Amino acid sequence: MIDLHSHSDVSDGSESPERVVELAADAGCSTVALTDHDTTGGLDRAGARAASLGIRLVPGCEVSCAYEPGTMHVLCYFVPTSGGLLQEELARLRDDRDRRNEEMARTLAHLGLPVTYEEVVAEAGGLGVGRPHFASVLVRKGVVSSVEEAFGSYLGKGAPGYVSKARVEVASVVDLARRSGAVAVLAHPLSLGLSPAGLEPELRRLAELGLAGVECHYGRYDPATRADLAAAARRCGLVATGGSDFHGSYKPDLSVGTGTGDLAVPDEVVAELESLRPAAHRG
Repeated sequence: MIDLHSHSDVSDGSESPERVVELAADAGCSTVALTDHDTTGGLDRAGARAASLGIRLVPGCEVSCAYEPGTMHVLCYFVPTSGGLLQEELARLRDDRDRRNEEMARTLAHLGLPVTYEEVVAEAGGLGVGRPHFASVLVRKGVVSSVEEAFGSYLGKGAPGYVSKARVEVASVVDLARRSGAVAVLAHPLSLGLSPAGLEPELRRLAELGLAGVECHYGRYDPATRADLAAAARRCGLVATGGSDFHGSYKPDLSVGTGTGDLAVPDEVVAELESLRPAAHRG
């Protein structure tokens, strides 16, 4: 069993990189990928803990891409922890995320909500600030009763407190990943907002751009959906990957390795993805 989608408190998860790896080991995973948003800042710590526990860490990150009508996130695997074209793009995206977070704090204040940017930074522990940290402050202040309610009422796309952030074109992410020795995979494909009839043509388009796989075995998808997506991935020449999308207490229904309880991503997926890396970076 493996898990190729997890987040730590370096971006918008609640657990440290080391703890994410420990939870993967406890769940029986042979391999785990840490895929924080727009950063590889937790990979060295996660890698050291994985080595001590005897499991493999796949270094990764998650990038938000420009897409309408839904949301497109791309997971990059085998990412170098420093240097390279992809790292340069991640740095630009982190700078924009800081701008967006400050603007979101001002927007919430204008709505009359008792939230300051300084409180949100403190909630994040000085690490990567994300919307879950805004949500946690809103819960603590009694404005909402849960993180989910905070997103639904104030922080989700289309809600009054939402502020958009910079997004890169998917073709650029795929290209930068390959030029950095990595591979790119479409995360949680149903978030594209396409009908079943429209999804497969889009997967074919992405495959032509050089996308390596699609996250069919996703933590919140039911078994039938996973099977349908895996079949579509095969028809499009894409690897059917998978992961929990673990965020700790910010998504309490998702556990490392098992998602909502029945996730079991096949071990061979890692080798399939690695075979698609540029030849100079394999092995």
